[in-house]
Amino acid sequence: MIKVAIIHGPNLNLLGKREPDVYGNQSFEEFLFELKSDFPDFDFSFYQSNIEGEIVNFIQSCDESSDYIILNAAAYTHTSVAIADAVAAIQTPVIGIHISNIYKREVERHIDLLAGYCKACLFGFGLQGYRMACLFIRKEIP
Repeated sequence: MIKVAIIHGPNLNLLGKREPDVYGNQSFEEFLFELKSDFPDFDFSFYQSNIEGEIVNFIQSCDESSDYIILNAAAYTHTSVAIADAVAAIQTPVIGIHISNIYKREVERHIDLLAGYCKACLFGFGLQGYRMACLFIRKEIP
C-alpha cells in the first residue's frame, strides 16, 4: 500500500458549499470516496484544519509515516512561512495542490510560498488535480 496523507488548510471544509463557481459543488468527503475507489492500492489519510500551527504539526507527524503528502494549504499557501518551513524540513515528498488557477485570481494569490519546497504542484484542475497527483505518485513509487 502506498501511504498518502492529504492535508487541507482553511475553509476547505466548506467545499461543495463555498463559491461553487470557483471550487465546484462536490464535498471533499464525496470526492475522497471516489479517489479511494480509483486508487485501491493507496492508503489515504485525510486532515483538515483552519489553524496554521495544527497544519504544521500534522505535516511534521506525516514525515516518514507517509510515502507522499498532497497538500492544499489554501490561503496559507500565500502567507505561511511556517507551513513552507515545515514542508522544507521533512523528507516526505509533498505535492502542492490548488483547486483554482491561482494566476487567474487576485494578485495576492499569485504568490506560492510552498512551491519551491514541493516535489510538484498542480493548480487549476479542480478536484481532478488530486487524481492527477495520485497518478504521479503511482509512477514515482515502484
